[in-house]
Amino acid sequence: MSLAVEPLLPWAQEGSAEAACRGEPTVSCRLVWNITHNTDFTRFYSTWLDRPLTTLLMIIVTFVIALIVRNIAHRMITRVTLRMAEGTMSERVRERSRTVFDGSPALLTKRRAQRAQTLGSVLRSCASVLIMGTALFSVLGSLGLNLAPILASASVIGVAVGFGAQNIVKDILAGVFMLLEDQYGVGDYIDVGSAKGTVEAVTLRVTRMRDVDGVVWYVPNGEIKKVGNESQNWGRAVLDIPVDIHEDTERVKELLQSTADAMVADSPWNDLVLEAPAVWGVQALAGDALVIRVVLKTAPGKQGDVARELRERVKRTFDEAGVTVATPPW
Repeated sequence: MSLAVEPLLPWAQEGSAEAACRGEPTVSCRLVWNITHNTDFTRFYSTWLDRPLTTLLMIIVTFVIALIVRNIAHRMITRVTLRMAEGTMSERVRERSRTVFDGSPALLTKRRAQRAQTLGSVLRSCASVLIMGTALFSVLGSLGLNLAPILASASVIGVAVGFGAQNIVKDILAGVFMLLEDQYGVGDYIDVGSAKGTVEAVTLRVTRMRDVDGVVWYVPNGEIKKVGNESQNWGRAVLDIPVDIHEDTERVKELLQSTADAMVADSPWNDLVLEAPAVWGVQALAGDALVIRVVLKTAPGKQGDVARELRERVKRTFDEAGVTVATPPW
């Protein structure tokens, strides 16, 4: 006794997926046949819809996977750059890399954060271009396109764009190396030749700095041939004190030494001056002036504050001691 299975759908027909799909059925064509059991509809799907929908599905899956991989890469890059911004490191490494004066924690955090943010942006952009470009070429290859002419055309266009925007490329490359080498950062007082001031922002293309007059300067990184940084590790306050040429040199040197030592003993100058002040002696003889040089090793960027304070104290000490200050020879 045989049992005949009646079709569940009114439009179901006899046949097989191989016959309806006209050959070895694809996954989607077999799925359509299994759902409909209709030879005409399955044949229509196989002829007109199978390949476009399969291609569309493949494109969607490829780019979804690419987006997932890109998201994972971005998360890893962000995590690494955040660790850079927070300055997370072992105590042993921290002690080895500690400078004489670490400076303001808030300023250092801002500097690290901006440096890490810029580097993270570059790495994320490179990761996106690499991952999405690979996905795009995979899709084009699966569509049967010849990639050789496309790659050749892209190379020619890249050379043309690079030649036309070589200044921008030079600025960006200089900015990348500047950030990697940590030549300067936010809060540093630098001299780039054409401008001198405090760095307010650093990007891959330009450095923004403000001078003592409040003027904001935008300097392309590629135009910076050399840079002098007055805010790294330590600074030096150099004071050339002109006195009357008839003054007793040894007495003036003792007054300068005692004044500088007294200032260093007071707060907050005891934290800003890193070594004992030194009176180097007579720096120059000019006309009626005798120039005596005093130097103090200071925290980075604090040499101006230290020099101004010492000048005021030297003025009071000279007034009390009756030392005559000469007209500067410069």
